[in-house]
Amino acid sequence: MSQAILEVSGLEMRFPAGRGRHVNAVNGVDFRVGAGEAVGLVGESGSGKSTIGLLVTRLLRPTAGSIRFDGRDITALAERDMRALRARLQIVFQDPWGALNPRMTIRRSLEEPLKLHTALDGAARAARARELAQRVHLPVATLERYPNELSGGQLQRVCIARALATQPKLIVLDEPTSSLDLSVRAGILQLLEEIRRETGVAILFISHDLETVELVTARVLVLYLGSVVEQGATRALFSRPAHPYTQTLLSASLPPDPEARLARHPAIGDAPSPIDLPPGCPFASRCPVAIPACRAARPPATALGEAHSAACIRIADGANLLKH
Repeated sequence: MSQAILEVSGLEMRFPAGRGRHVNAVNGVDFRVGAGEAVGLVGESGSGKSTIGLLVTRLLRPTAGSIRFDGRDITALAERDMRALRARLQIVFQDPWGALNPRMTIRRSLEEPLKLHTALDGAARAARARELAQRVHLPVATLERYPNELSGGQLQRVCIARALATQPKLIVLDEPTSSLDLSVRAGILQLLEEIRRETGVAILFISHDLETVELVTARVLVLYLGSVVEQGATRALFSRPAHPYTQTLLSASLPPDPEARLARHPAIGDAPSPIDLPPGCPFASRCPVAIPACRAARPPATALGEAHSAACIRIADGANLLKH
């Protein structure tokens, strides 16, 4: 495994909910992203994916745990110290329309991080902006346009170019294709793989779109109520999901073949409140194979193979696999 660019240990995030209560958004998450590696975070809405993205880029300060970026502990760094690191740690958000200043040309948007993080003069910044436009397959003429003159796919390419401007070591992509048409989405995914392969930048890819994650990542973590319930190599996890929640999540994805037989595993009941989390497995109240022991204590991760594990006690007796 390659040297870690990002190492997260025991990460927790609690948001105040009034009357002394807290929303437990992220609960003891551990993972790493190697140099040049693409790692996916998947889970339904409210699972903590986007919060983790904000935490590892230190746009939020965690309640507990540690975040090491490129060998340096950034968990509690002051904002003035983080500013120097942001050139190497970038994020691309879901909504490209909201991510760009509507009063700035695309050229100015691409040159802004260069002004903040480099000593390049005006001519060199202009040259770099042209290079970035070409890098994401946009016509150079695009640089003189404003965001409202571009399509959603073009705007997301601009956001990716801006993230690449300072040659980062890690880019966090938070649902970067969810607001785009299917045909446009394919082009963005192809671009991301091209960039990762040619630049060696590491990618943390956050998405609820399982097919997209399967295409662009080498490893994936499955989140439920802010906890990692399963993680492993993408191909192994998608072909042999072990945790009942992972099986439920994957069964909800529509296959490309409209004639394919669907094998649904719907979760039962409602998810517990993140304000009052149960003591055991977070999925126990909705799991069809749960037993009383599942609700007694948080299950440890069970190794299933090289770098593949799932936090489910039913693996031991083979009862973790849901029946079709």
